[in-house]
Amino acid sequence: MVSRLHACSFAVFALLCITLWLSSATAVLAQQTDSIQAQTFPPQRWVVETNDGSVFQGTYLGQSEAGIRLLTESAGEITIPMSAVKNFRILNERNFRNGVYWFENPNATRYLFAPSAYSLRKGEAYYQNTYLVLNSFNYGVTDRFTIGAGFELISTFSGEPIFFITPKYTFPISENWNAGAGVLYANSAIEDFSGLGIGYGIVTYGNRDNNVTLGVGFGYVDDEVSGEPVINLSGMKRIGRKVALVSENWFVPAEGYYGVYSYGLRFMGEKITVDFAFLNNPDIASEIVFIGVPYVDFVVKFGK
Repeated sequence: MVSRLHACSFAVFALLCITLWLSSATAVLAQQTDSIQAQTFPPQRWVVETNDGSVFQGTYLGQSEAGIRLLTESAGEITIPMSAVKNFRILNERNFRNGVYWFENPNATRYLFAPSAYSLRKGEAYYQNTYLVLNSFNYGVTDRFTIGAGFELISTFSGEPIFFITPKYTFPISENWNAGAGVLYANSAIEDFSGLGIGYGIVTYGNRDNNVTLGVGFGYVDDEVSGEPVINLSGMKRIGRKVALVSENWFVPAEGYYGVYSYGLRFMGEKITVDFAFLNNPDIASEIVFIGVPYVDFVVKFGK
């Protein structure tokens, strides 16, 4: 009888230990699962644009049949009906500085005219106008290949239009290095003129906000290729949410090298940039104006 009581007590004790162990293991597993989920699914900040043009920014709380739920700083939790949503996007946390969202540089693929080793993403496009007469359009065929074309307005009205194409292919080397190659080819209806252009290679160091690019190319006119390279050195520094410094500098072989450099400001919105700069060198500074010749362009980005 005592032996059976001992056996029964031992069985109950063992069962209790197993139960406690399973409970502890379950709790630990739940904590680990919660931790993994927290690491895998961090809070996301969304921007939602509605059909009437309103824009809402906040932390994404989920979706339901009622719509998209956001936690905003000004209005608290709101629900935007899906029928009213025009589009939305997830904001990159790396673009927040001191709690303020800095939109991506909408014109990182180009300085004033010279290209960087960044491409438009697939489906992105932009229109650029320089001096109100030089027009160009660029489209991202893939994330690495961009095709561009344009024309000069005054020559078009004169009956001898000047037009050009600018294909460019880029690829990443590492986190901070990108490289690419491209062609600028221009033609005209002028008799006995087969065209001119440049084939080039470029390398860019930095990111889409702050970078420097070195380009080397060989020009050609009427099928005659230059024996000396054209060199370009350009840079960009974003100094504010809507302002960046831009410099583009050319060194062209002409009995040695003839240089033209530039410096200016880029004013940015989410879909548009305006460049105001000066082109200069010793000849311009001494014969025309000390600070250089004004340069103005604007770029409108659209597409996907």
